[in-house]
Amino acid sequence: MVEVRNLTKKYGPHKAVSDLSFSVSKGEILGFLGPNGAGKTTTMNILTGYLSSTSGMAKVCDIDVLEDPLGAKKKIGYLPEQPPLYLDMTVKEYLYFVYDLKKAKLPKSAHVKEICGLVRINEVYNRLIKNLSKGYRQRVGLAGALVGNPDVIILDEPTVGLDPKQIIEIRSLIRQLGKNHTVILSSHILSEIQAVCDRVIVINHGILAADDTPENLAKIMSDDHRLTARIAGPDAEVFKLLKKLPSIIKVENLGSKEQGTCDFIIETEEGQDIRKILFERLADRSWPLLGLKSAEMSLEDVFLKLTEKKPVQAVKAEKKKERVKIELMDDESEDEDAEPEDAGVSELPDAQPEVSVDDFVEETAEPEPENNEEEENK
Repeated sequence: MVEVRNLTKKYGPHKAVSDLSFSVSKGEILGFLGPNGAGKTTTMNILTGYLSSTSGMAKVCDIDVLEDPLGAKKKIGYLPEQPPLYLDMTVKEYLYFVYDLKKAKLPKSAHVKEICGLVRINEVYNRLIKNLSKGYRQRVGLAGALVGNPDVIILDEPTVGLDPKQIIEIRSLIRQLGKNHTVILSSHILSEIQAVCDRVIVINHGILAADDTPENLAKIMSDDHRLTARIAGPDAEVFKLLKKLPSIIKVENLGSKEQGTCDFIIETEEGQDIRKILFERLADRSWPLLGLKSAEMSLEDVFLKLTEKKPVQAVKAEKKKERVKIELMDDESEDEDAEPEDAGVSELPDAQPEVSVDDFVEETAEPEPENNEEEENK
């Protein structure tokens, strides 16, 4: 549904997006992550036809955004971070206006009311937008993006300004939309991305840093292959059992934190999953497994690890700029140190010393008459 190949956008010498490539399938919810200034909004503006790329290709439903921007826009519903609302319109007037702009084919009244029900704005249907709270304005903007039932929905920070209950409702709506639409979601709330998205793309300095599911990213980025288990059973015997399990590197007894139980840290070999055999061995001995959690990184940890350092391409580009600056400085210093060659030109006379304005005033000013106090007294 969405295909991006070698996308580059330059602002003068600065590359906001550099050779970016990815694709999104129908029915997929893609999380689009990156720190401020990474190029997320620029990429989304190119996909939606608001900006043209310097080079590369962006297609929506097999329509090239640069060659046929109007055709591509008909397939897209876009909610920018600041919804473009007309404050002097009512919600109904605004959605009817968006319907006419998009030249939607669905029955107008029924379609608009259905969208209002989805985003929970029925109670403000006839109110002026300028009188609505920020949360309601955000939902009106989302309703505008859904008008015309577009194939691709691009949402930039869709839950900004919403209260916790509204955030849960919007997340549920996004999951529902993902069943029949392609959804690209950009958000700084990483728990939201982890809860909603099937796949995550992370960009840093305009360059693709990662592309995978949140779970796989956590496994790939984490060097820790440990499990923490809470088991109800005799400490010493449980410890011996855990040591005998296959693919075990180390077992550590953390002691009892709940009456009748003991916590253990179990370190395994990379790529080995012992959860099933652990459960079976404990069940054979009637030792209940009360808790088991992984020490894998959260999406927040993965994001910080991916964005704390500049990508190799960005570092190389900066080093290249530094080398050019150093070479230019060396050339300038060589020119300054070089002695002028004799070319039959006579020597110039010594430069005259500069005269300041104050010196000029002192030289030209008339001397002040001396104040003869004795004469005045006479």
